[in-house]
Amino acid sequence: MENMISLGWEEWVALPELGLPAIKAKIDTGARTSALHAVAIEPFGSERNPQVRFIMHPDPDNPSIEVVCSAKVIDRRLVVSSNGESESRYVIEAPLMLGDKTWPIHITLTNRESMGYRMLLGRSAISEKMQIVPSTSFIQPVLSFDLYKKRSRKNRTRRPLRIGILTQEPNNYSNQKMIAAAEARGHVIECIETSRCYMAINDHAPAVHYDGKALPRYDAIIPRIGTRMTFYGMAITRQFEMMGVYCLNTAAAIGASRDKLLAHQLLAQHRLGMPNTAFAKSSQDTKGIIDLAGGSPVVVKLLSSTQGKGVVLAETKKAAEALVDAFRGLDAHFLVQEFIKEASGTDIRCLVVDGKVVGAIQRIAQPGEFRSNLHQGGRAEKVRITKEERRSAVKAARVLKLNVAGVDMLRSESGPKILEVNSSPGLQGIEGATGKDIATIIIQSIEANVRSVVHVRA
Repeated sequence: MENMISLGWEEWVALPELGLPAIKAKIDTGARTSALHAVAIEPFGSERNPQVRFIMHPDPDNPSIEVVCSAKVIDRRLVVSSNGESESRYVIEAPLMLGDKTWPIHITLTNRESMGYRMLLGRSAISEKMQIVPSTSFIQPVLSFDLYKKRSRKNRTRRPLRIGILTQEPNNYSNQKMIAAAEARGHVIECIETSRCYMAINDHAPAVHYDGKALPRYDAIIPRIGTRMTFYGMAITRQFEMMGVYCLNTAAAIGASRDKLLAHQLLAQHRLGMPNTAFAKSSQDTKGIIDLAGGSPVVVKLLSSTQGKGVVLAETKKAAEALVDAFRGLDAHFLVQEFIKEASGTDIRCLVVDGKVVGAIQRIAQPGEFRSNLHQGGRAEKVRITKEERRSAVKAARVLKLNVAGVDMLRSESGPKILEVNSSPGLQGIEGATGKDIATIIIQSIEANVRSVVHVRA
């Protein structure tokens, strides 16, 4: 018959939208609905957007190939197996690829570990233009499980993700914009209040608990940790990392950026420009500390300062010495930094995502104020940055191993001078000034970096 497609009783198929490039399937016209092997099945999402996440081991002979899949739930059905046992199963829809043909099919999810085939292709998936040749195998092109080794290097499958934002301020602009961006792209996202988390520390099943129960499996975590919660927030982030969850910024990278001294040392080690800086705690050599920063005027800042708080300008030598003595009297760590006069109360904020500057603004201080932070009343406007500024911002994020970073720098006569690298940059100022949808860019970065194929061994 013209255009008739012949199938053997077993064939290689693919479910590309589930990240499954090769599966050996048994063709069974005795079964109405197709079935796919799935373990660790976990529903998530809302009633209007139900999703299911599961793990698939496509190669029966190599359980180390483990693929994390997720899809929209279209039904829940009672299925009676060939041995008469009934089971309630989630039903999903996914395009099936067989040879050069692709068409959507309904699939039920069930544990098929004891079966010889990880997929059963039922009669509802077989069209009238297909004929089954029961005495023959693999009439259609043969695939290979080696395809999973290639896919494990970089995620190429966009699937619904379960994302958590670790934050104390779920309703702020940045979090709400990322929630909207994630939901617009079909993901399920929720805020997790950092202080309400607690951990089970053990060698076999790391977990994060929340309000009396273990949190579900997340595909990704976005740490938005306030400075007052840095130590504990890093510990929670580290726990998620131990659980195999992709974290947008790792605990180690957050720690390096929040420790201003360590950050300056790492940036200096990689020859990135920054204002001359001296660090001290209880040294009595006030003059020596100021001289190391190049002499007055200088900026004196607490090591724990953020959003411009704890940052003071000393315009004269006498004022500088008084400030250093006062900070030392607080028994606090502090930095004394060169004041870049030509910056004239402005700085540049570059937002870096996955090694690219995706937006840049110039922050301008209020009249009479040297701090340009938006939290200190500064205003933001779009700015065109130089190649050197772009390179410096990208390199600073890479040195501190941050996937997302706000890199603050000053324009000086000798080139860009990095002030600070922020691991939880706010989005409101930069989105408002540039008109760019930075939140969506961040969600796209998560999509590209969450791995679906894990634990692949030869």
